[in-house]
Amino acid sequence: MKELEQINIDKKRLQLIQHEGNKARLERLKNVVLSLPSDPGIYQYIDYTGKIIYVGKAKNLKRRVYSYFSKEHEPGKTRLLVSKIADIYYIVVKTEHDALLLENNLIKQYRPKYNVLLKDDKTYPYIWIPSEPFARIKTSRIKGKSGHYFGPYSQINIMYVLLNLIREIYPLRTCNLNLAPNKISEGKYRVCLDYHIEKCAGPCVGKQSLKAYNKNLEEIIDILNGKTRQLTSKLKKEMLSLANELRFEEAEEIKKKILLLEKYRAKSEVVSYTYNDIDVFSIDQDGDEAAFINYLHIVNGAISRAFTFEYKKKMNESKEDLLALGIIEMRSRFKSKAKEIIIPFNIDIDLGKVEITIPQRGDKKQLLDLSLLNVKQYRVDRMKQKEKLNPQQRGIKLMTELQTALQLKTRPKTIECFDNSNISGESAVAACVVFVMGKPSKKDYRKYTIKTVEGPDDYASMREVVERRYSRLVAEKKPLPDLIIADGGKGQMEAIRSVIVDRLHLTIPIAGLAKDGRHRTSEFLYGSPARRVGIKPQTPLFNLMEQIQDEVHRFAITFHRDIRSKKQIHSELDDIKGIGPKTKELLLDKYKTVKRIKEATLEELNTVIGKSKAAIIFKQLTQ
Repeated sequence: MKELEQINIDKKRLQLIQHEGNKARLERLKNVVLSLPSDPGIYQYIDYTGKIIYVGKAKNLKRRVYSYFSKEHEPGKTRLLVSKIADIYYIVVKTEHDALLLENNLIKQYRPKYNVLLKDDKTYPYIWIPSEPFARIKTSRIKGKSGHYFGPYSQINIMYVLLNLIREIYPLRTCNLNLAPNKISEGKYRVCLDYHIEKCAGPCVGKQSLKAYNKNLEEIIDILNGKTRQLTSKLKKEMLSLANELRFEEAEEIKKKILLLEKYRAKSEVVSYTYNDIDVFSIDQDGDEAAFINYLHIVNGAISRAFTFEYKKKMNESKEDLLALGIIEMRSRFKSKAKEIIIPFNIDIDLGKVEITIPQRGDKKQLLDLSLLNVKQYRVDRMKQKEKLNPQQRGIKLMTELQTALQLKTRPKTIECFDNSNISGESAVAACVVFVMGKPSKKDYRKYTIKTVEGPDDYASMREVVERRYSRLVAEKKPLPDLIIADGGKGQMEAIRSVIVDRLHLTIPIAGLAKDGRHRTSEFLYGSPARRVGIKPQTPLFNLMEQIQDEVHRFAITFHRDIRSKKQIHSELDDIKGIGPKTKELLLDKYKTVKRIKEATLEELNTVIGKSKAAIIFKQLTQ
């Protein structure tokens, strides 16, 4: 941009004036303002380091900039900005539209501290057709390599709908082979499974020509550009031509394409196809922090492009200014030449011969409502992503979902889950984990050694532990959980119910988590008799249930291993009179196992635990 080359910030001058008082600074800046022209343009505020801290546009430069210095501002961002201004630079342009474009470019180039900032969209994917023989259809989050790019797609589901449609209609290769003509002619390639299931026409072995493949690509580009109606009309003519030539099989293949395109268009057309080449914009705000703007481009009554982006607000910008900035940004980015723009309210913007419409009813209002629906949904999605910063809100939502799924009277704030662990009845233990609002409360975890059950009886062990747990809570008048979960199926649930209901006469809801043969959570059970409760896999609630089940299993197994380990060492060291826990700890820290302690000499033991205790250990272990 030639205009930008004319801006040369005089840093030496800034260094000379940086020690001037505030009164002198304001007086100097007011004199600068008085010399500004009354033309449209952009202004830049510079701090004492020579950094651009704010860029603004104006119909009348002198009037707009004067408003910053003509009064004492209330405490806030504007007052703070004015206090940082050391100098003012400006660029005069011909029209307000040029000012909007230049302001947008300067903000993106310099990212001034006090300007609204467009959030980086580098995470949004594009559909990419690389520049290569027999080009593949790919997705990419980086736009830089050669080829055709379509997007970016902020609503990724729209991108995959298009990709699925394309792959259903056209046989395209997905392999990474180099399909240069000389490579194909060498005959080293073999067709893959995609060829046999008719997902690829076999260009790698010369069964599809480059001309035929590129013809498909041209039609795909029409689909990606939203020209499905024109493409359908073209295909119908081709189908009729083939039928007249008695090439019925080829005509039938084209008919299948037409039917798929018409099915897609029936879903994607939102208004009359007579509405062509229209841009639609809407805005939604998240308080004083951010604004979200949705952009739809309509071709033949169908959405050919949908994109939602976020602005991070800095100076309490008005929704009118933000929408104007968003319109310039999106039309520039996607090179839109649409002669009509639909927006929800009036804004002060000059786009030349472009017609601005604020519909109140009819098909155009339907388009605006669709854009508003998209921007609000995007805002909700962003809020979901921010739930990590507010886990309490996430917990409330999950517990409300669980309450609905189980039809509980109250939201289950506290959940307790039990699991047993033993090997053929030996070292039998149980564990209880506690989750509060969907988060593990490890300080409340409890371990139990089974005392009254002999042999491998999981149901009896569960009854013992549950009775010990809740009879104590009742005796100590401590809060009871809102939901008990058994790490098992109907049998474990009945064991818990027999204690909670029949013996202790408590009314605590009981659920069960059963796993399949691959040890994956497969069923969520509730009620008496137990019934299966449907929770969709891979949802946050389902993932929470899996987490609870995995956590109680881990806790029980870890405790069981500790008990077994202690028993193995107990028979050798703990029964030796005169040897306490500290001596035992010193020995195990040094030698790790009892076997190595037995192999140590008396002199070596002396250096670790002293002569008297070493003599006792040596005598007992070497007898």
